[in-house]
Amino acid sequence: MKITGIETLLTNHPLIPHAGRNRWMWVRLYTDEGLVGLGETFPDGYPEAALIHGTLSRILLGRSPLDIEALWWDMFSTVEYYGWAGAELRALSAIDIALWDIAGRYRGLPLYQILGGRVREIPVYNTCYDPQFDMMTQAGDLAEYLLEQDIRMMKVWPFDRFAVAHKGQYISREDLQCGLEPIKQIRDRVGSQIQIALEGHGYWNLLAAERIARTAEPYEIFWMEDMLPLRNLNDYKELARITSIPICLSERLMTKWQYLPVLQSRLAQIIMVDIAWTGGISEARKICAAAEAEGLPITFHNCGGPVLCGATAHLAAVTHNLLNVETVRPYFERYAAVAKGHPEVKRGFLEVPDGPGLGIELLAELSQQHDVIVQRSGDVCVPTTPN
Repeated sequence: MKITGIETLLTNHPLIPHAGRNRWMWVRLYTDEGLVGLGETFPDGYPEAALIHGTLSRILLGRSPLDIEALWWDMFSTVEYYGWAGAELRALSAIDIALWDIAGRYRGLPLYQILGGRVREIPVYNTCYDPQFDMMTQAGDLAEYLLEQDIRMMKVWPFDRFAVAHKGQYISREDLQCGLEPIKQIRDRVGSQIQIALEGHGYWNLLAAERIARTAEPYEIFWMEDMLPLRNLNDYKELARITSIPICLSERLMTKWQYLPVLQSRLAQIIMVDIAWTGGISEARKICAAAEAEGLPITFHNCGGPVLCGATAHLAAVTHNLLNVETVRPYFERYAAVAKGHPEVKRGFLEVPDGPGLGIELLAELSQQHDVIVQRSGDVCVPTTPN
């Protein structure tokens, strides 16, 4: 079996506000045996599509899609030469996910069985991008709603607005008290029934992050995530020293080599991975294994589209040191508008698709929509029925 064609589908306008505005980009790998693998990355898509068609296609076309490890290294070795930790890895990640999808389809098995079989259920937490509930004024309402769905953890970022105002260099006492309001709402409304994670988006310097940590400590914060930029990891040693809140790092790290100093120096107590950014399923499972060897739990960043959600569910199901998986409540309505077979959240857990491979198909009409940019390399023979 050989890869004969590559197709990318990119939404021409951002879909849903989320830490800026996201586009979802999907990739299909076509083979001479009629199997088609599906992958995804985000949040931009334009540079990733250019890399796939302009650089990675020369490596992939004519090769066996089952040689996943060899293809990963050939792609990585090519982009490593001129700098790789950005669009290059997001493009590679999308391809890698599609290769694993083909591997499952080829064997007629769900991907989680190809990866060794599931070891546990997948608890989720909710990240609070939500048009129905304003995070600053309705956090308590959202907490009650989530508990009704048996979701026991939520993530908020109430200090971000002040980082923008002060370039992340300073936060006043008044800003700290204002930022605490959503956290207080949650605790006043539901007590300790729901865990709270605090997101920093890498906005703050060490001084400001320390002030936020000390202010938030009395509210039993489950973790503090990306409070500092990743440019100087030594700052995280100091932050961990002054706070009892566990540190979570980081969706923005790419490949095992960037995670290595975090693991070796115990800069974080919780390891976060995004398979659409760090190198796909192939690399993410190695990072999970390295974290397991250090006795550290894994949480998956999962703020993309339905294909990423499905791929994350498959890997999470086979990850022994899994803590939980992120979900964005309103995204699931959008998932249904572009794909079928994607996971659903039920009773606080993420279900795993049972079809071959990822078990997910993009809707046939998606490529015909006026707001979707389709690019193709090689011989792309679009099937008339789902493969």
